Amino acid sequence: MFKLIKYLKKSIVPIMMIVGLLVIQATCDLSLPEYTSNIVNVGIQQGGVEEVAPKVIRESSLENLKLFMSDADIEEISASYSKLEKASLSKEEYDKYLKKYPSLANETLYELSVTDEDTITKLNGIFGKPMLIISMFEDETNEKTQALKEKMLAQMPPQANIDPNTPLIDLIKIMPKEQLVAMKDEFNKGFEQLPESMIGQAATTFVKNEYEGIGVNTDKLQTNYILTSGAKMLGIALLSMAATISVSFLGARVAASLGRRLRQQVFAKVISFSNNELDKFSTASLITRSTNDIQQIQNLMVMLLRVVFYAPILGVGGIIKVLNTETSMAWIIAVAVVAISAVVIVLFSVVMPRFKRVQSLIDKVNLVTREILTGMLVIRAFSTEKHEEKRFDKANKDLTKTNLFVNRTMSMMMPIMMLIMNAITILIVWNGSHAVDAGTMQVGDMMAFIQYTMQIIMAFLMISMVSIMLPRAAVSAGRVDEILNTELAINDPVEPVKFKETEKGILKFKGVSFRYPNADEDVLSDINFTARPGETTAFIGSTGSGKSTLINLIPRFYDVTEGEIILDGVNIKDVSQHELRSKIGYVPQKGMLFSGDIESNIKYGKEELSDEAMKKAAEIAQAKDFIEGTPQGYETSIAQGGTNVSGGQRQRLSIARAIAKSPEVYIFDDSFSALDYKTDAALRKALNKETKNSTVLIVAQRISTILHADQIIVLEEGKVAGIGTHKELMKNCEVYKQIALSQLSKEELDNE
Repeated sequence: MFKLIKYLKKSIVPIMMIVGLLVIQATCDLSLPEYTSNIVNVGIQQGGVEEVAPKVIRESSLENLKLFMSDADIEEISASYSKLEKASLSKEEYDKYLKKYPSLANETLYELSVTDEDTITKLNGIFGKPMLIISMFEDETNEKTQALKEKMLAQMPPQANIDPNTPLIDLIKIMPKEQLVAMKDEFNKGFEQLPESMIGQAATTFVKNEYEGIGVNTDKLQTNYILTSGAKMLGIALLSMAATISVSFLGARVAASLGRRLRQQVFAKVISFSNNELDKFSTASLITRSTNDIQQIQNLMVMLLRVVFYAPILGVGGIIKVLNTETSMAWIIAVAVVAISAVVIVLFSVVMPRFKRVQSLIDKVNLVTREILTGMLVIRAFSTEKHEEKRFDKANKDLTKTNLFVNRTMSMMMPIMMLIMNAITILIVWNGSHAVDAGTMQVGDMMAFIQYTMQIIMAFLMISMVSIMLPRAAVSAGRVDEILNTELAINDPVEPVKFKETEKGILKFKGVSFRYPNADEDVLSDINFTARPGETTAFIGSTGSGKSTLINLIPRFYDVTEGEIILDGVNIKDVSQHELRSKIGYVPQKGMLFSGDIESNIKYGKEELSDEAMKKAAEIAQAKDFIEGTPQGYETSIAQGGTNVSGGQRQRLSIARAIAKSPEVYIFDDSFSALDYKTDAALRKALNKETKNSTVLIVAQRISTILHADQIIVLEEGKVAGIGTHKELMKNCEVYKQIALSQLSKEELDNE
């Protein structure tokens, strides 16, 4: 899979943008639980009061709190609050403050004048305990408060004449300093058992009551806090959505670009394959690798960019947030990760071997399908439809069974993951509820912890879901890479030379031998001959004698094993393949046409060909009559492979295509076999006039096709059994004589 990373070089900028957007998305997603926690803790439980240090406080309340503060704390308070009284304010300032704080009309207020977080945090710690003490003293219905008041009244001297209804706080103010210090120390010892979070949350009740006493609308304060936090969450969610959409868009483009480049590279590589490489890969496999395999890679790339890059950011960020929220439950995360990892390892150890079979089974289905469709006429002729149905059904069932096993096994992953997620949620609630009850954790913190944990688990789950695609895509990547890294048997020279104009059209075979890759013996051995312009050189021999193999060496569909082929005075290995093939007009044994129309097929080798030249080529190939006999003429549609025209018509159009190119060398690989004798004779007569300045090579099975060739080369078991004209070979070559007499009578041969 990593071998294909080099094809992503052109997508570096979009990938960097995707990573940046994923960081933004993860930051947004990780910040939402904190807002949820704040809404519960501050907005609901604390009535919208964010800080223990009040923004404004009455002078009387502040004086009461100072009773239970140290001198250093009182000094810090004095430095952080500014006095608000009517005498010190202008009319405009007074009216402004009076609207915010109605009690300013009756008493002096103090306003918080500092904004830095460190100072406010310090003030929260200073105010917390005194506020709890004062809250307890103000609640005279409390049994402890009543007992303390009764005790203090009993200790008062009779001459003090204290009213029993005097508030407890007023009694404390007249206590001797030593008793007040002792009381303060006693309360502080009691607070040592309480966590700071509980002290702070309880102290906000005092702040809320203080705000109500000042005239602040605390209901509005709470509503504003919740609505503001909710609006922030909505904005963050919208930003996260925008980042997600952008990542999806960019990821799809990057993956599509990768798929396009891979298809281009694979197609270009396959086009450059010689017959050696084409024999190695079946056509069905090449189609699967160019389509299905690349599609698997493309799908995985989308998931990699959207999920695999995102999951680590989300997971690591979630762990950091969890540790900052409540470290006492961090062990639950470890339990979740271990459980998920165990599930993934077990499932993949079972499924992985089956993933590797899927692609090869797709190859098999494609191969069988292609064979059946292309051989449909033969199948019907031999009434073997049932046999072919069984063959396809077997390939189809094998693929279906493997896919079903994989999908059924992997379908277990999601339910198991959901079970783990729900079990972890229950574990967090169980453990967290005890912490809430003990006062060591707030409800909002527990909710945030659950959300962070789910995000961490989802990060692992996302990676696990990608892992489902990874094995199959990895197999596909290996198959695509196998094509891209296949070493070509036939390559252009580093410094190609040019053909010599002085020996134009002269073709020489010098000691040529050829052996197929991994074969034990040569197919052709020591072939020597010269073909010249204006002459026709024919090849004949029994089936398997090497005729088609020999002429396939000329356009370098294969390369010779020994010896050399000289064209225009140059070894064909020393020129570029394009330059070599531009001089050759090749007509294959099986006429091959391309989808389009007749005109596009004839002009296939020379697009700039004029209509007159096209019609002339069709006329020489004896195709003019049947073309002009159709309603649309040269614009008649041709199906893929030319299946909507007869075999003879395909051959004539293939010959017209070669003639239209006006090459130096014509190669006809048994290209007249589908023609009747009359058409064959007329075509060869017209062809002789057209090719008088070209070298013509004809492979034929029929003696009548090559009787008048200037040179006939007889092949037997890959060796030259004779070279000469028809008459010479009839006298000197027994192999040729037997072939000739097997097709024509002695009288017919003598007449020729």
